[in-house]
Amino acid sequence: MATLKDVAKLACVDVSTVSRALNNASYVHPDTKAKIFEAVKQLSYQPNLLAKGLRQGKRNTIGLVIPSLKLTIFGEIAQSIESEARKMGYGVMVCSTENNPAQEEECLSRLRNGFVDGIIIASTGKNGRLLRDIQCSGISVVQLVRAQEPCFSSVVADYFSSAYTSVQYLVTKGCRKIGLINGNLDITPYRERCRGYQKATAEYGISQHIFNSQSFGCDHYADGYKGASTLLNGTPGLDAIITAVDMQGIGALRALKQNHISVPGQVKVISLTGHSIGGMLETSMTSVEMPSNDIGKKVAQIIVEEIEAPQKEKPPVQHVVFKTFLVLRETT
Repeated sequence: MATLKDVAKLACVDVSTVSRALNNASYVHPDTKAKIFEAVKQLSYQPNLLAKGLRQGKRNTIGLVIPSLKLTIFGEIAQSIESEARKMGYGVMVCSTENNPAQEEECLSRLRNGFVDGIIIASTGKNGRLLRDIQCSGISVVQLVRAQEPCFSSVVADYFSSAYTSVQYLVTKGCRKIGLINGNLDITPYRERCRGYQKATAEYGISQHIFNSQSFGCDHYADGYKGASTLLNGTPGLDAIITAVDMQGIGALRALKQNHISVPGQVKVISLTGHSIGGMLETSMTSVEMPSNDIGKKVAQIIVEEIEAPQKEKPPVQHVVFKTFLVLRETT
């Protein structure tokens, strides 16, 4: 592997001149710089970014802590984050927590003791003190999808509205017994979806039928299946099901099929967190879509802005909320 000395030898200049040229640290004559870049090209020289980062106190790496990558909106957002970060000269290290607070704590500790300049996190809400300590140590922290701590910037979607407008739409379709399959209310998006559902059903004077999973895990398919089964057994005449995420919706569709209930004839189904898989099902699922690409780009931009700002000129905390939109498909 070529070294800085090899580049200097081939370009017939000092090592310090090569360093200045590559880092734009001070003036280097254009002809000399051209020779240096030609030598870099010939030798396929790759600078030691880790050593450079340690010297500058910067690693150009972002830690991304998310519940899961498999068949969730987080996989799509993670791709967008990585793409945007790469444009700004940053790499991304991904940690999956399965929504387990202890696993999340371990991930955060590893990133803190490793080589990251900032952490983007979809938090369980159980490690707030550790996150504040990490930020105090000089590592930037930004929240993704879940705004659990008001002291950190966040990029989220309007979960309240997604549930509220879904109930509104189902009422226009003649539904009066609308069930909600939700997640653990300790996690902000689930709490906000529940509020939106409760407000809309109260305004229309219809009864509320809620299944809140108490699990912190990511087995959404099982939650959807169990939730639908519970709602069907406890709510005679159930005519609609709203699920927090697509995988819950898939589980609910399975339960409905096993009970010989037609969709959308007898029961209509809407997911509040659309994933691309929902449109590919045999009976494509109506969903409330989040702009995952925009969310990923924005959170990457905020974390890099925080990382690169001087310590005494850090940008103010900002909470960005993206609108959601209803995409009608076959389940309604």
